[in-house]
Amino acid sequence: MSSVPGPATAGEVFSLIRDGRARTRSDVGRLTGLSRTAVAARIASLLESGLVVEGVEEEREPSTGGRPPVGLRFNRDAGVVLAGAIGRSRTQLGVCDLNGGVLATNDLEQEVGAAPDDLMPQVLAGFTDLLKEAGRRVTDVRAVGLSIPGTVELERGASLDSPIMAGWNGVELAPYLEKLTGGRVPVFVDNDANVMALSERRGHLERHRDLLFVKASTGIGVGIVTDGRLLRGALGAAGEIGHNKIAAAQGLPCRCGDTGCLEAVAAGWALVQAARTGGHEITHVRDLVALAVKGDADARHLVRVAGRRIGEVVASTVNVLNPEAVVVGGDLAQAYDPFVAGLRESLYSQASALATRELVIVPVTHGEQSGVVGCAALAIREVLDSAAVDRALLDAD
Repeated sequence: MSSVPGPATAGEVFSLIRDGRARTRSDVGRLTGLSRTAVAARIASLLESGLVVEGVEEEREPSTGGRPPVGLRFNRDAGVVLAGAIGRSRTQLGVCDLNGGVLATNDLEQEVGAAPDDLMPQVLAGFTDLLKEAGRRVTDVRAVGLSIPGTVELERGASLDSPIMAGWNGVELAPYLEKLTGGRVPVFVDNDANVMALSERRGHLERHRDLLFVKASTGIGVGIVTDGRLLRGALGAAGEIGHNKIAAAQGLPCRCGDTGCLEAVAAGWALVQAARTGGHEITHVRDLVALAVKGDADARHLVRVAGRRIGEVVASTVNVLNPEAVVVGGDLAQAYDPFVAGLRESLYSQASALATRELVIVPVTHGEQSGVVGCAALAIREVLDSAAVDRALLDAD
C-alpha cells in the first residue's frame, strides 16, 4: 500500500529518501505505488539536482551471489545554508551542510544594542569569511536562516516587537545579505527560542514530540513544539513568557516599559544589575554564569533564584500544554546545576501532578551551538520540504 496519497511527486520521493524510508528504487515504488517508469523519471530529476546520489550499497549481510542493490541516499553536500543567531551583545554565525552539520562557525562580539546598519554588514562579512573557511562558494548557498530575540514578523523577516533589540523593529534583514546572495536565495527569520527548539530536530525531538525549549539568557522565552511542529501563535508571539507578571517582580520596571515582568527579576540583564549592586564587577550574564560555575556563592544564589522564578511561569505553561520534556538552554543554562535546581523546585511544586508525572528536564543537545544549528534547521526545513523541492526542480527545467 502506498504511504504517499495520490501520485507521488519528485519532492515527495525526495522526502522518503531523505528520511531513510526509501533506500532503493524498489523501495520508492513499493511506498508510492508509482510505476517503474514514473519512479525512474522522478529519480532522474533528483539525481540531476544533486540532492540525491546513487551507488552500490555496502553489503550488510553475507553475499548470496545476487547483484548488490543500488542504493539511493540524500546528498547532504549538495549545498550549504548560512545560519546566524543574532543577539544583543553576541552574534553566532555558521555555515552548515544540508543535514544541519556545522562546517564552520564563528562568534561576533558586538557593541551592546548595535543597530542593524552597524551589525548586519559585519554579519555579511562574517558569512563571506566562513564560506572560504568551509571551502564552499556563494553559489553553493541554498538558504539563510537568522534568529533575533522577540517576536518576528515571518513574512517580512523583521522584528515585530523586541525590547531587547531597540531599533530593529520593522527592519527587514534579507536586503542586507543581497550583496552576498544576489537576492537569489531565500532568507528566513524567526525568534531565537523558536530556532533553538528546532535545533532539537537532531536531539530531544527524536524521542519527545511535545517539548518546551526554555531559553534563559539576556531575555527569557520559550519555544513550543507540539506533535513535532513548532507553535508560533497568531502573531508569532507564542512563548514570550518573559513579560508574564509575577508577584516577586511587582512594581519593578522592565525594559519593555511595563512593571512586574518575569524578566525584571530573572533575565540576564536584571541579574547583572543585582550582582553589581552586590559588589561584583561584571558586565554580562555570561560573567555571572562564569562565577557561578567557579562556585561563587552569590552568583549561584542569583542563578538558582532566577531558575525558581522562571519555573513559576513554566509551571503554568506545562499545565496548559502537557509537554513530555522541558529542554533548558541559553546563557543561564551554562550554570546548569543551580539553575535547574531552582527551576525544578517551583515547576514540580506548582504544576499539576499529572502534567509532571512523566515530565523530564534535560539540557540542550547542541550546547552553545544550538542557535546556529537551529537557524540552519529553520532554513533547511523551508527549502527541503517536498513542495519546495518540487518548485526548485520546476524552476531548473
